[in-house]
Amino acid sequence: MTWRRGLGRRIRYGDFTRELSHEQVSISYGDLTPAAQYDDAGDLIPYRPENLRLTPTNVHRLLAPYISVRLTDQVRAVVPLAAYLVLFQLLILRQVVAESWVITGGLFAVIIGLMLFMEGLKLGLMPFGEEIGNKLPKRVTLPVVLSVTFLLGIGVTFAEPAIGALKAVGVIVDPARAPYLWALLNQWSGVLVLVVGAGVGLAAVLGTIRFLNGWSLKPFIYLTVTPLLGLTLWAMNDPELAKILGLAWDCGAVTTGPVTVPLVLSLGIGIASAGGSGKSSLSGFGIVTLASLFPVLGVMILSFYVAATVTPEAILVAATAVTTDGTGAWYETSPFAEVVGGIRAIVPLVLFLLLILKVILREKIHEAGIVAYGLVLCVLGMIVFNLGLSYGLSKLGGQSGGIIPAAFTRLEHIEDSPLYLYEVGIGIALFFAWALGFGATLAEPALNALGITVENLTNGVFKKRMLLYAVSIGVGVGIAVGVLKIIHDLPIGWLLIPGYLAALIMTYLASEEFVNVAWDSAGVTTGPITVPLVLAMGLGFGDAVNAVEGFGILSMASIGPILSVLATGVWVQARVRRKRAADAKSEAELEAA
Repeated sequence: MTWRRGLGRRIRYGDFTRELSHEQVSISYGDLTPAAQYDDAGDLIPYRPENLRLTPTNVHRLLAPYISVRLTDQVRAVVPLAAYLVLFQLLILRQVVAESWVITGGLFAVIIGLMLFMEGLKLGLMPFGEEIGNKLPKRVTLPVVLSVTFLLGIGVTFAEPAIGALKAVGVIVDPARAPYLWALLNQWSGVLVLVVGAGVGLAAVLGTIRFLNGWSLKPFIYLTVTPLLGLTLWAMNDPELAKILGLAWDCGAVTTGPVTVPLVLSLGIGIASAGGSGKSSLSGFGIVTLASLFPVLGVMILSFYVAATVTPEAILVAATAVTTDGTGAWYETSPFAEVVGGIRAIVPLVLFLLLILKVILREKIHEAGIVAYGLVLCVLGMIVFNLGLSYGLSKLGGQSGGIIPAAFTRLEHIEDSPLYLYEVGIGIALFFAWALGFGATLAEPALNALGITVENLTNGVFKKRMLLYAVSIGVGVGIAVGVLKIIHDLPIGWLLIPGYLAALIMTYLASEEFVNVAWDSAGVTTGPITVPLVLAMGLGFGDAVNAVEGFGILSMASIGPILSVLATGVWVQARVRRKRAADAKSEAELEAA
């Protein structure tokens, strides 16, 4: 320490410089408080301070930091993707963006809506999930807890922002070419979402039981994927049922978003902790995997039921009647449909959570004002996001998907198409898809968080950077293969069955840690921005090349990272084994010497 003398006493040099740079005035606390006042009876009159009066400048200084941080997160998620699509369209395809001002306004609404929704989720919905997850297992029996978990899985599915995108694409499907697909997305759209939700609920129940018993994830994967592949083969034998396979497998990608994962995980880990099983390093892994597989199973079963009870001719008649009737009721037309959809998505879930908290747990809502503020933000955010989805993301994705085929084929609405030689144009389309998947995934905040967890879980063997690139490359390749499937109208079973068989083999070879990480990594790559954008792009692409349907890209974007992370994990394990064998050999040689 450096010390200096001053005024006859020793002080630290740092204290000396601080006193020189800051002017300090000591004020008595009594000078800051008003004098005590008494009434005629001599009792102290409680002091009630006046309400604060904030000037516009004060309000700005308070709100600017609060809003800017939350706004920046969503800007980073939306703007780079939108800029990439627009620049690719302008520079490579040499086409202007139609309805640019409408799309710009829609993208701005997406940013604002997601900002409000995510903040409301943190302040409103998440406290419910954490409170119920911590206290429910201590108050009621396990069957009641699992029943609540199942119902919660259904509720959170309706509240997922990406579900709105799935329901909105039904109008694009041609009922004459894909009658069962049209029926599922129009006549059966409510049942479809309910079945997807039931799949998530069942996944949450089984995942919770797995937490409690400390079971391996591998048997659950084998027992789920094997019948899925069998049903896929069965559906491929029926030309009409084969057209729903892309939708069925895509449904697994829309269920693992910002609402489902945190709420279901908080409940599952809370139950496991109450049962003394929540301290494992793998706690929290596995539910995302099951929540992306069981909805696929549910949609397939629903499709078989529809095919058994309704004929394609009856569906075509119903579709013709809908077209003849024209527009529906006022609440079924935009923008009222988005408002009603936002309210329907959040309010029933809130009422269900409130019922659990009040009737079963008999607990008060802590900080009710903040929770109410969060719930209002959730509803407003969902409404604004739905509007942005209709006028921004879906329009931009559909437009880009509808123009990219002009790089390699003739499109009537694009002059001078094809713009490039066929082979070059195909390469451009595939590079566009790969770069879109790679960039969107690399920027995904949830993937960065997973990377840190994985590095800690594997004691630094599986680096965060390695996971980021393995997942991003896998998603990019998956989306590119999905686009290739649409271009050549390939049966999606030809791609999914070999992919999942390879995944099952590597699952057997990989350790439990890598299996949990690999299968869960598919869930963190399908956020509320990526899903609507890729869905709209695929459908626009399919329409442009006259494909029967444009589904399947999301399902390929899910299997891609599973394969890439499993392959990386098997390679890392082999490298570690070789290193240990070499070390053991060196030690043996030293002992022999």
